[in-house]
Amino acid sequence: MGSSDEKVVAVIMVGGPTKGTRFRPLSLNIPKPLFPLAGQPMVHHPISACKRIPNLTQIFLIGFYEEREFALYVSSISNELKVPVRYLREDKPHGSAGGLYNFRDRIMEDNPSHIVLLNCDVCCSFPLPEMLEAHKKYGGMGTILVIKVSAESASQFGELVADPVTNELLHYTEKPETFVSDRINCGVYIFTPDIFNAVEGVSTQWKDRADLRRLSSFESLHSATRNAPTHFVRLDQDILSPLAGKKQLYTYETLDFWEQIKTPGMSLKCSGLYLAQFRFTNPHLLVSGDGTKSASITGDVYVHPSAKVHPSAKIGPNVSISANARIGPGARLISCIILDNVEIKEHAVVIHSIVGWKSSIGRWSRVQATGDYNSKLGITILGEAVTVEDEVVVINSIVLPHKTLNVSVQEEIIL
Repeated sequence: MGSSDEKVVAVIMVGGPTKGTRFRPLSLNIPKPLFPLAGQPMVHHPISACKRIPNLTQIFLIGFYEEREFALYVSSISNELKVPVRYLREDKPHGSAGGLYNFRDRIMEDNPSHIVLLNCDVCCSFPLPEMLEAHKKYGGMGTILVIKVSAESASQFGELVADPVTNELLHYTEKPETFVSDRINCGVYIFTPDIFNAVEGVSTQWKDRADLRRLSSFESLHSATRNAPTHFVRLDQDILSPLAGKKQLYTYETLDFWEQIKTPGMSLKCSGLYLAQFRFTNPHLLVSGDGTKSASITGDVYVHPSAKVHPSAKIGPNVSISANARIGPGARLISCIILDNVEIKEHAVVIHSIVGWKSSIGRWSRVQATGDYNSKLGITILGEAVTVEDEVVVINSIVLPHKTLNVSVQEEIIL
């Protein structure tokens, strides 16, 4: 154990209901951070990663969902990990840095020496202990997890330039129009408490500008500057960009997987990435079977203990089956997420799809897609309590909750 002055707290930004619109129809039933990937809530993966940090004292979840939506999960995960997990609700969006600053007194109550900050919708291996060691050696205010991506995709994220020897952050720009670098910001950070001084400095600057604008009739004509609230501070544009090149921020590069979970398609891809990681971190969560006494299992598959899978079913790879699901004789499941209380009847096929809570797929039916995770209709999504009747084929479609399909559909959104 380290000394008492080496306490670490973790903060995970979970957003709110206005932020998960691209995740519909799945977010109609459950907050996006609680949607299961590889059988565990999305936010569970970064929380579990935080547990590996030495001297961790608390984990905070910050967002603007109602507290009741997280109460049960926060209670159970605190007991499971034996680490206090608390949900802090924002009264209004404060920005990624402003939200951190808004709860600075709660975050600093244990007087931590380091603050780990993560975004909930990031999928990666979260090399936090290694990143913390690097951060201590750098001696700066903050360290950013970065990854190398293709030049074509880099512009979708925050691009950065770092010193190849010292790893100091030299330049940072958010979603540039022209190519800057193939290294991007992963949305995982480690800061010293000095981050709060940096955020306060930005707020003070904006307040001073607001005071000046009251004296300037010319400025009053520019609504974009007039309406900038002093409490809303963005980590990327307002903190990282101005502090780049000032020997305060450094980078730590991961060579492992990384994705951003913005859509249901990406959640299916990330579920597969986490299942593959379980081989090394949680092999007991993966099932096996050869088709004799239990179902034939190929690749990485998670099955909840309460689910019932017929021995003649063939499951995998990349399949997650949730609580109380029932998988019938001869069913074939490939690259899919099966949610609670789903019934998949005899000889049904599910490929590249997410099957919503309490849905039913009939005998000899097919629910499938091409598996293009970045396309809107690249996977098939059935919302809650959707019934696909016998011998119906559903391809590359999205079906909203409580619908019954008795005819085949392809590339449709069923409202």
